[in-house]
Amino acid sequence: MSSINLFLSNFHFVRPYWLLAVFALLVVLWLLRKHRFHQSPWQQFLPQHLSQVLVEGSKNAKTGDSKKTLSGKNFLAKPLIIGLLTIIALAGPVWQKLPQPVYQTERGSVLIMDMSYSMYATDIKPNRLTRARFKAIDLLNKINEGDTGLIAYAGDAFIISPLTQDIKNIELLLPSLTPEIMPELGANPLAALTLAHEMLLNAGHLNGDIYWFTDDVDNEELTDIYDWSEEFGHQLNILGVGTESGAPITLPGGKLLKDNSGAIVVPRLPSEKLKSLASRGHGNYQTISNDDSDLDKLILTDHLLERNNKEQRKRQQMGDQWQEQGAWLLLLVLPLMLSYFRRGGAILMLPLTSLPLLFLLSATVHSPASFAAKSTDQATQQATEQSSVQAIEQANTLTKEPANPTQTSTLTQTSQKIWQDLWNTNDQQAQQQYNHQNYQGAAQQFDHSQWQGSAHYKAGNYQAALDAFQKGEQATSANSLYNQGNALAQLQQYEQALKSYQQALQKNPNLQDAKDNIEKIKQQQKKQKQQEQQQQQQQQQQQQQSDQSKDQQSQDQKDQQQDSQDQQSQDQQKQQSDDANKQQKDSAGDPQANDEKKQNKPQDSNKEQQDKKSEQEKQEQQQKNAEQKDKQQGEEKSAAQIAAEQQAKETEQKYQQLLNKVTDDPYLLLRNKMQLEYQKRKQNGASHGVKKKW
Repeated sequence: MSSINLFLSNFHFVRPYWLLAVFALLVVLWLLRKHRFHQSPWQQFLPQHLSQVLVEGSKNAKTGDSKKTLSGKNFLAKPLIIGLLTIIALAGPVWQKLPQPVYQTERGSVLIMDMSYSMYATDIKPNRLTRARFKAIDLLNKINEGDTGLIAYAGDAFIISPLTQDIKNIELLLPSLTPEIMPELGANPLAALTLAHEMLLNAGHLNGDIYWFTDDVDNEELTDIYDWSEEFGHQLNILGVGTESGAPITLPGGKLLKDNSGAIVVPRLPSEKLKSLASRGHGNYQTISNDDSDLDKLILTDHLLERNNKEQRKRQQMGDQWQEQGAWLLLLVLPLMLSYFRRGGAILMLPLTSLPLLFLLSATVHSPASFAAKSTDQATQQATEQSSVQAIEQANTLTKEPANPTQTSTLTQTSQKIWQDLWNTNDQQAQQQYNHQNYQGAAQQFDHSQWQGSAHYKAGNYQAALDAFQKGEQATSANSLYNQGNALAQLQQYEQALKSYQQALQKNPNLQDAKDNIEKIKQQQKKQKQQEQQQQQQQQQQQQQSDQSKDQQSQDQKDQQQDSQDQQSQDQQKQQSDDANKQQKDSAGDPQANDEKKQNKPQDSNKEQQDKKSEQEKQEQQQKNAEQKDKQQGEEKSAAQIAAEQQAKETEQKYQQLLNKVTDDPYLLLRNKMQLEYQKRKQNGASHGVKKKW
C-alpha cells in the first residue's frame, strides 16, 4: 500500500505539454477516415455497387456485412493506440529517481589586501600595513583548506597569487606587498571584488569566501559594492584595520602625508560603513584585535554554518535525476507497427506512425546533449560569412567518435553508410568526421569545395587545400581568398600569400585576420632578409680570413726560400775557405812563398774577422725576422681568443648586474609583473570603480 501511495505521489510527466498532441492525433485520424471512406481513388473508377463489395472498409448498406463494417471501424484502432502510446512516451512519464554521483567541492577563498597609503597610518603599532600582514598569515593558517588566492589593490587591482592550496607560497608573497610597488596609487575596492569573482568563477567556484582587509571605503563606492553583493553569491567578510580615532600617515621616509591644501591627512576607520557592506555581502565584520578573536569570529560564524547547511540540502535535492520510463512503451508500439508491413497493408500509415517514433528516439537518448548537424545551405552561408577554418572550429562537438573501420565488418559499414545517407548529406557526414579530427576522411567526403579545403588544411595537405579553395563559385570571395593566403603562407610562398590577403581586404576591408597575417608575413620576410645579410657578412668574413691565411702562407714560403739561399751562400764561403787553406799547405815548401805568406798573414786574418762578423750579423737578422714572424702569428691567433674572452667577461658582468639588482630589490619581479599588466589594461580601457588618493 505504501508503494502504491509513493507511486501516485511521485508519478508525473517531465514534458506534460506533449499531451496536447492528442488533439492533433484526433484531427489526423478524422482526416484519415474521411480519406478512406469518401475519397478512395478506386471509387472514382468503380461503380458504387462494385466499390462497396471490392473496396475494403467501404460502407456495405445493402448486404449489411458486419465483418466489413467492423473492418472499417478497426481501421482507426491501431493508429489511435500507436499515437497515444507515442504521445505518452514523449510526455516522459516518471515516478522514481535515478541516483547520480554528487561531489562535495571545497569552497574557494580569496584574500584582498588594501595597499593604499592610508595603511601607513600609525594608530595601531607599528602601522596598519604591518599588522594587516601578520593577520593575513594567521588567517591563512586558520583556513588551511581548499583553494586560496591573494589580490592586492590600490588605484587598480592585481592578482598576486592565483587560487592554490599551497598557502606557504602566499605567505612568502605577503611581506613584499607595499603601496610603493603598486602601479597606480589610490583605492579602488570594486576592481578587487570584481577580480576576485572572476578568479573564483574561472576555478569552478560559483560561490566562495572573500576576506577583505581594509581601513576605509569611499562613499561613492557603496552603491556599486551593494550591487555587486546582490548580483553574486559570494560571502564577503571584512576585517577593519585601524581605529575610529585614526592617526597621521607616516610615509617610509618619515614624512607625514598631506592633502592638496597642506593639511595632514588623518584617516579614521568607518566601522559602521564596513559592517553594512559585510551584512549586504552575507558575511561578517570584525575590527582588528591583538589576539585571534577577530579571526575566529570572522571565519566560524553562525551565518556561514547556516549557509553551508542550505547548500548541502540543495545539493541533496538536486543530486538525483528522474528516470524516464516512456522508452518501455516502444515494446508495445513495435508489434503494432509490424502489421503495416503486410502485403496489401496500409503503407500510407507509415508516415503517421514513424514520425512520432523519431521524436521519441531523439528524446530518450541517454546523452548529455543532442546537436543537429548543419544543413548544406547553412554550411554554405556560414562559409561565406566567415572563414571556413574558423567556422568548423566553432561547430558543436559531437558526443562520441565513430567506430574504428578496421574493427567493423563490411556489412556493418554498408548498413551504417545507408543509414547515414538517409538522414545526413555528404557535407554533414564529413563535418562529423571533421569534428572527430578525422580530417583526411572529411576532405574526401566533403562536396563543398571550401569545407574540403578547410579539411585538407587541418590535415596538413596545404597544396590540396589551396587547390580546393580555388575551386567553386566562392573562390573569389573574401574568405576564400583569405584561406588561399593561409595555404600559400604555409607553403612559404609569401609574395602570393600577400596578394591573396590584399585581394581579400579589397573585398572585405573589415577582415582583421588578413591584416594581422600581412603584418606577420612582412615581419617574416624582414627576418629572412636580415638572416641573408648576416650569412653574406659571415661569408665575406670567412673569405677575408682565408685570403689573409693565403697571404701568410706565401710570406712564409718566401722567408723559407730566403733562408735556403742564405744557407747556400754560407756553404759556398766555407768551400772557398777550405780551398784557400789547401793551397797554403801546398805552398809551404817554398820559402819565398812562406815569406809571402808571412807578409799576407795580417791581411788574411782581417778578412776572416770580417767574414765572421758578417755571418753573425746575418744570423742575428734571421733571428730577429723569425721572432717578428712568431710574434705576428701569436698576436693574430690570440686576437680572436682575447675578443671571445672579453665578450664572455662582459656577458658575465651583465648577468651579475642583473643578479645584483634582484638581490638588492626583492620586489622587482612582482612590481614588474603588475606594471606590465597595468600597461595592458590602460591600452584596453580604464578599470571600473571610484578612486581616491589614499
